[in-house]
Amino acid sequence: MLAAPVAQSRLNELEAALNSAIRGKPDVVRLSVVCLLARGHLLIEDVPGVGKTTLAQAMARSVQCRFHRLQFTSDMLPSDVLGVTIYNAGAQEFEFKQGPVFTNFLLADEINRATPKTQSALLEAMNELQVTIDGRSYPLEQPFMVLATQNPVEHHGTYPLPESQLDRFLMRIRIGYPDRGAEREIVRCREAAHGETLEAVVSSEDLLQLQEQVSRVTVDDALVDYMLAIVDKTRAHESLALGVSPRGAQALYRAAQALAMIDGRDYVIPDDIKRLAIPVFAHRISINARASLAQRSTELSERILQEILTLVEVPL
Repeated sequence: MLAAPVAQSRLNELEAALNSAIRGKPDVVRLSVVCLLARGHLLIEDVPGVGKTTLAQAMARSVQCRFHRLQFTSDMLPSDVLGVTIYNAGAQEFEFKQGPVFTNFLLADEINRATPKTQSALLEAMNELQVTIDGRSYPLEQPFMVLATQNPVEHHGTYPLPESQLDRFLMRIRIGYPDRGAEREIVRCREAAHGETLEAVVSSEDLLQLQEQVSRVTVDDALVDYMLAIVDKTRAHESLALGVSPRGAQALYRAAQALAMIDGRDYVIPDDIKRLAIPVFAHRISINARASLAQRSTELSERILQEILTLVEVPL
């Protein structure tokens, strides 16, 4: 187990490394590290060119683990992700050839360009840390994290991720355009900032220990009730066809623990929950047909969650 000062030092180094790759976006970096420490999967959704792939590569490269990048396309098959069983004539037996999913960090670049059939190939891996091929299950090595990027579904040539897939991502974040100062640095930089130029600052063993320490952060019963009250409101809201699932409630619990640890606390406070509710919940709720006519679903989801946060009483 890492001592508290050592753990904090590792976390500071990790954030510093990511901030050097994604300039002017400390909040995005902080949420990404929260997702990593909470043993979650991260969906990065935004328009082309703002650094989605750079962030995903930087996260993977900053930890001393195996990393695979997979470019999703419309003609990709599930076997291109998971692997395939082939017959070895010399050994006269069938052999399983592992696919890119057998790694520690999998960058699923532009995941919504693949068909739903191929997208669903990741469901078991993301939820159960294993892959089943031809009736046989193969465990995945830990740590395991899917870092997926996607363009907004309104763009041509994309397929919306199904609810079951979205629910397996602990968090969905948007990077957004940089401010003028950060963009000036990006433009004047002679070499484009790429995540693959980073050196690892955290070992896989350190990461596993940090993740274990996150699970020991104290969450008061009153805060658990606060989380569940927010969840209940999403299930009863008149504009929502689908509220937050129990998996979503678990995700917020783990994310709040991770944020508390990053901030140097061994206990969760209400502000942790309020800060994380939208990135953890917004992609898990579905707008009903009547409400979706009035506003874009993404914007409306976030507005509804913000409204719910103001309605639910914060524990003292």
